[in-house]
Amino acid sequence: MLTIRCIRTSQADPAIALPSYETSGAAGADLRANFPPQDRAGITLAPGARALVPTGLSLEIPEGYEAQIRPRSGLALKHGITLPNSPGTIDSDYRGPVGVIVMNAGADPFHIAHGERIAQMVIAPVVRAAFDLVDRLDDTDRGQGGFGSTGRG
Repeated sequence: MLTIRCIRTSQADPAIALPSYETSGAAGADLRANFPPQDRAGITLAPGARALVPTGLSLEIPEGYEAQIRPRSGLALKHGITLPNSPGTIDSDYRGPVGVIVMNAGADPFHIAHGERIAQMVIAPVVRAAFDLVDRLDDTDRGQGGFGSTGRG
C-alpha cells in the first residue's frame, strides 16, 4: 500500500479525521472540511456560488503520482454540489494547504459544516509524455470527428 504523508495546517482542528476510505472497495478517500477557528460554524453556499473549502492538510504525494480531487456523487445528485475544476489535481511537488473548490449548482442554499465530507481523493499514477512536432498524424476511422461524432451527445 502506498503511503501519503500528511501534516495539519496551523489552524486545523486535530479532531477532524484524516482522509479515509469509507468502504473496502472505495477508490476515493473522503476529504473533510476543516475550517479555521473563526469559521468553525461552516459556510453556506448560495445557488451558483463557489468557495475554497480548507481541508486543514498539506500532503506529500510521492513522485510519479497525483491526487485527483473529485465530487462526492451523493452531494452532486441530492444537492447539486460539485467541483467546477473536477478532477482537480494535486501534483507531487506541491506542499501547500489543500483546499477544495466547491460549487453549488443546485436550486437551494447548501451549508457545509465543519468536519463534513466534501470531496473524494483518488491517488493515481502519472505518465509523463514527450511531445514531438510532426508534419502529419496517422489516419483513424474517426478522423477529425469531434463532439457527438460517434453517436448521440
